Order: sequence, then C-alpha cells, then structure tokens
Amino acid sequence: MIGNTVRTRYAPSPTGYMHVGNLRTALYAYLIAKHDNGNFILRIEDTDQERYVEGAVEVIYNTLRLTGLNHDEGPDVGGPVGPYVQSERRGVYIEHAKKLIDKGEAYYCFCTKERLDALREKSESEKVTFTYDKHCLLLSKEEIDSKLAAGEPYVIRQNNPKSGTTSFEDVIYGTITVDNSELDDMILIKSDGLPTYNFANVVDDHLMGITHVVRGNEYLSSSPKYNRLYEAFGWDVPIYVHCPPIMKDAHTKLSKRNGDASFEDLLDKGYLKDAILNYVSLLGWNPGNNQEIFTLNESIQQFNYKNINKSPAIFDSEKLKWMNGEYIKKLSPEEFHKAALPYYKSIEGKGLNLVKISELLQGRVSILREIPDHIDFFEELPDYSIELYIHKKMKTTYENSLMSLQSILPVLEAFSDWNNDALYNVMTALVEKMGIKNGQLLWPVRTALSGKASSPGGASELAELLGKDESIKRIKIGIEKLQNS
Repeated sequence: MIGNTVRTRYAPSPTGYMHVGNLRTALYAYLIAKHDNGNFILRIEDTDQERYVEGAVEVIYNTLRLTGLNHDEGPDVGGPVGPYVQSERRGVYIEHAKKLIDKGEAYYCFCTKERLDALREKSESEKVTFTYDKHCLLLSKEEIDSKLAAGEPYVIRQNNPKSGTTSFEDVIYGTITVDNSELDDMILIKSDGLPTYNFANVVDDHLMGITHVVRGNEYLSSSPKYNRLYEAFGWDVPIYVHCPPIMKDAHTKLSKRNGDASFEDLLDKGYLKDAILNYVSLLGWNPGNNQEIFTLNESIQQFNYKNINKSPAIFDSEKLKWMNGEYIKKLSPEEFHKAALPYYKSIEGKGLNLVKISELLQGRVSILREIPDHIDFFEELPDYSIELYIHKKMKTTYENSLMSLQSILPVLEAFSDWNNDALYNVMTALVEKMGIKNGQLLWPVRTALSGKASSPGGASELAELLGKDESIKRIKIGIEKLQNS
C-alpha cells in the first residue's frame, strides 16, 4: 500500500477487443478504488508476445475513455511506479527471480523439451496430473554455473514444498486450502527472459502498491502459488476479489470465441455505453435494494465488493435491451437525435424532417440499430398485405377501410395547411361527419402511408413528414389495393 490509499489495477493483455468480462473486471476495480477515494491503475500485460494484437492497446485506452473509467496512473498518463507496460520491466522480473534463487525459493531449470515431454507422457500414462519432478533443484552450484557459462537455455522455476498445505483468503469464496503436493513448480522466467503471467502479476502488484486484486474466479486455482510467492518475498498479500463467471446460459460461459458480444460489438449494435456499463455492474453484484439504473457516480457510492455473488451471472440480452431502452428515454431530444443520425442514411436527401422523426422514434426504440426498421417506409412504400387494414381494436374491416380512404382522399387533395395539428383536425372532423370511431379512419390512413403494422407516429404525423404529394400517392395505392382484393 502506498500510504493508506486503496489502490486497484486493471491489467489487460492487448489481444484485440474488450470482452464483457474484461470490462466488468475494469469496472469493479475502478469502483473499489473510487468508493474509498483511492487510485485506479492501468497496467498493460504484454509479456505473451504471441497473443499481442496490433492496435489492441488503443482499444483499451478508448474503452476506458468512453466509459469514464479514467485511470490515475498508466502508460499514457505516467505515475510514480512505472513503467506500466510489462515488456518494459524485464530487468525488474529478472532481479526479483534471482532474489528468490538466493533464498532457495526458486531455481534454474535446464531441462530440455524432450525430457519434459517424456515426463508429461509418463504422467498421462499413469493418469496423474503432470508436475515437474524438481530434477534441476538437485544440481550443484558448480553444475549450474557451468551450464550458465556455456549459454545453455534455462527457465527459472518456483520451489514449492511437496508436503503441508497452503491457504488463502478470498473476499467472495472465503478460506481456500490446497495440498502443497498439488502445486507445480511453475515457471517464473521463461527461456526468452520474459516473466510468466503469474510471476509478473505478483511482482508488479507489490511494487505498484496494489491493495485489492480483482479477477475472474478461474484464477482461484493459481492463488496458492501467488501466496507462496508473496510469502517467499516476505510481502503482504493483497485482498483478493474473485468474481463469478459470466454465462451465456446455465451451461455455457460467455465467450468471444462463441460469437458473444464484446463491448465494441454492443456499441456497434446500437447500445449506449452508459447502459452497457450499468448492466455490466450488475453481473455478479447487487446493491441490496431494488435499484437497477445507476449513474457511474451512484455506482461508486453504493458499490461494496463484499456483496459480489459466488454464483455465475447470466448475461441476459433482453434485460440489457430493456435497460438500454430506459437510457434512450432519458436522453435529451438533442442527444437522441445526434445518436440517431448515423442510422438515417437511407432517408437522407429526401426532404424529411429528421428532427421530427427523432422525436417520434425516441420512445419506440430499445437499441439504436432498430431505427432503420422503423423508418424504411419513408424511403419507399413496402409491398404490404391488405390484411394490415384489419384491426380488431380499431374495428376496421376491408370495407370500412376502403370507405375511409376514399372519403379522406378528396379532403386532403383540397387541403393546403399541411402540418400535423391541422391534418389531425381535418381528419377528426371527417370522422365526426361520417359518424365513425377515430380508429376507423386514422388506422387505414396510417396503414396506407406506412405499409407497416407499426410506425413512429400516427396518421397525421406521418402525412406531415411524407408531404402532401407522397401522402396522396400512397393513399391512392391503398385504395387500389383494397378495391382489387
């Protein structure tokens, strides 16, 4: 700990996209830090160069910036315990690995691939879990020095005991104890001189003063090895917060490999970033009340990591869609119009009042990508079925729909005050004159104008948007369809 400050970190590998699980880890680490006015650190873990994807670091920066999870320290903003990119810290890991060798807590291993493969085959044939047999631990100092001087390739392994037990405390899962006989002498430094993920994490978390480590529960099995490293160095162990998995359903984990959405995918599908973040915050945590809609500041105030659940969290697309719809409704008209504009490309240049269309759409869409399906009829009247004219609640039939369209057509042809209020008034005046229900006129007109079972806006609103000439043209098509039925 640096002083008495709570310090958390988000330490992603640059592999190309921000998975929902990665985003949750970043969010929970951020909330833990900010709840106690602490520091949130970004560290890039790029020691596995085979998985490195060009441009992936920018994806990480952009996601944190978009979601408002602003880090206090990191590669792009600096800080007192940098560098914050693991590939730039190679010397730090070598130095600390050698300290463990001096203490007898680690050792050089010169075993060839062939020998290790033979050991694995033997374990498989005996149906036991492979663990390294400590062969190189028995080498004398003279043998080690000779091999090093000869430039023989090596790794550095952790020296774990084979008897006794190791325990660690997790905030979510409680005390977990494992037999030391199950602990492999994991590699700390690879033959290329870079650290393994596990070793680099422990060294960096200590040197960067990390007080709370947030990660998925798939790392529970590695935690005893982490603890043994902390104990070997004589360092304080941080507070572990292992989060439950995020599941697609009761049996399948959410996975990009299975085509499940990443953060970028959800944005592309028309979900709002604030809605995504809000929903992700509830994947494994609840505030202990019925509140479901949170601003980021409200999440900071209410978040208590001790309330994270053990049981898996199910990613419910319908729940996210509902929540996104609530966020869309809360946007100002100007904000919604700005968000909707990219989806209006098919109707640009048609003289339509796009601001008015946005006003009609805002309460009707749950995700932005639904917009094209709501407005496609503005581009061209679809070849619709006359069955759309039948509406039980509106009490419409083919016959009275035809009569309504035939009655309104000459009225509209003679009408010049082409705006919603005036159009509505002239339509309802005709309703009264004909002695029918409003729906018996307005539903057929709306159907003729849109050719769809539902539309953003009613008859007079659509007529205003389409304009006089197009509206009359479409009503004539409706009349012809009904007459030919």
